[in-house]
Amino acid sequence: MTSPATVTLPTIAFLGGGSMARAILAGLLAPGVSVDGGIRVTNRSAAKATDFDGVAGVTAAATEVDPNANRAAVAGARVVVVAVKPAMVPDLLREIADALEPGTLIISVAAGVTIATFEALLPDSVAVIRSMPNTPAIVGKAVTGISAGTRSSDADLALATALFETVGNALVVPESKLDALSTISGSGPAYVFYLIEQFTRTAIDKGFTPDEAALLVEGTFLGSSLLLASSDLGPAALRKQVTSPNGTTERAVWELEKVDLKGLFDTATDAALARARELAAPAV
Repeated sequence: MTSPATVTLPTIAFLGGGSMARAILAGLLAPGVSVDGGIRVTNRSAAKATDFDGVAGVTAAATEVDPNANRAAVAGARVVVVAVKPAMVPDLLREIADALEPGTLIISVAAGVTIATFEALLPDSVAVIRSMPNTPAIVGKAVTGISAGTRSSDADLALATALFETVGNALVVPESKLDALSTISGSGPAYVFYLIEQFTRTAIDKGFTPDEAALLVEGTFLGSSLLLASSDLGPAALRKQVTSPNGTTERAVWELEKVDLKGLFDTATDAALARARELAAPAV
């Protein structure tokens, strides 16, 4: 993750101020990160726009109050982050297309919307990068997949990477891998939370109170993750350190292996990938 003390970014406009946009904004507002020219945010709702009242360096507007808010936000912005719902993207791009200055970098965080859709609806002078962040961006621990468009330069890619590194790590991949990436890091937090949820239920069934079960399970997941992050060993080696031959953990792992967790994850992520392709927006 890039040190925030070294990050300087140009004027950024966020079209859509939902949870993911706000998570990225939190990184941009962190100490040591500067955005020359400030940050602009648009929402449909005036009530949501007021959430940014008093936030230094952020100007918010609502389209229900000012129908031209999106066009005003992108005028002069070097980076425009499109963070609206996927179904809204084509109409939004048509709305702002002629308000974008040549050289503007459009970054999409709209799941399933292809680079081809963006490039077909925007001027040739505008570059597009597609991204897939995940919710740990809220705590600065995101893993974001980034894919270059046909008109984006190395400098554009570096700029997008610097932006997302304010909230975690960034991985550049071909767009052909981005939907698959979304089934791992994008949906991955839900898998982890689901495992914690079910393991906590098991602890309660063993006689622990809900608070005790939460402490045991959540503390174990957090501690294990931190241990993995700080160790030179991979997860398999660390697991073996806990698994004494003929011991209790070995017996438990044997039961887990019987249900073929790898196969279950294959099936689950294949289903998510199929759904991602179903949800992909049309090219025009």
